[in-house]
Amino acid sequence: MPRKHVNAAGTAKSDLPQKTCVACGRPFSWRKKWARDWESVKFCSDRCRGVGSGS
Repeated sequence: MPRKHVNAAGTAKSDLPQKTCVACGRPFSWRKKWARDWESVKFCSDRCRGVGSGS
């Protein structure tokens, strides 16, 4: 059985919330730096934010 990646808080990465990037369509997971504004996060990276295609 493969080992799950678990962070210091004991949460498996696969158990974190996910969204789909509006620019590239790829899924991305919650990050601690997005904790305050997770509801407004639309892009998975700075590159996708530069491309845009979402409002």
